[in-house]
Amino acid sequence: MGKKYEIGLEKENVKYFYKKKKETLPTGTCLILITPDSERTMCTFLGTAGKINENDVNLEAIKKSEIIFLEGYLWDEGSPRKAFEKAINNSNKVAMSLSDKFCVDRHKVNFLDLVKNKLDITFSNEEEIMSLINAKEFDEVINFGKETNKHIIVTRGNKGAISIKNRIVTEVGVKKNLNIIDLTGAGDLFASGYLHGYLNKKTEQDCLEKGTEMSSKIIEQIGARL
Repeated sequence: MGKKYEIGLEKENVKYFYKKKKETLPTGTCLILITPDSERTMCTFLGTAGKINENDVNLEAIKKSEIIFLEGYLWDEGSPRKAFEKAINNSNKVAMSLSDKFCVDRHKVNFLDLVKNKLDITFSNEEEIMSLINAKEFDEVINFGKETNKHIIVTRGNKGAISIKNRIVTEVGVKKNLNIIDLTGAGDLFASGYLHGYLNKKTEQDCLEKGTEMSSKIIEQIGARL
């Protein structure tokens, strides 16, 4: 499985920073069951990815990067937390996805600290961010973003997406007439599109629209790679 990932990265011209070595735990896998409404049930086994530690963090690569992107899935007490802290403390800018409501509920105190004090950009869906701040109405999320003066991007399903940055709210709608098949990867592709715009100094509106464009493409096919 690790070799397949390596081949996939090379095919996409992605430069990777790691040393190959045999592990006692196998490569992480995720079995995704798609229901007729295109929603997913994920049966995830993190495998060796769940044992990431600070020695796995390449400081030279981190320091040379304009921005790093972290996944909430991999945050956990112990070694993974130390890896996150090492990466964050040596980065120029940090973006992170809250990943899943289960992750938020499990690590709420720590995630809230990250969002308030350590992250430059937070990606979340509506359910995740509302759980994080124990909100009952979405207006509370807007107020939270403005009061903390944090840069927060929230995807809202058929309601589109919203950004709170410098206490300014920007919204975009969803693409029309989509043949939605599989929602796997929608959040990741949205983040990639948004960050593409962000790194190329696009407007907030353009960043949101690029994220929406990418997520719209991925949900019309099976699988999470375009």
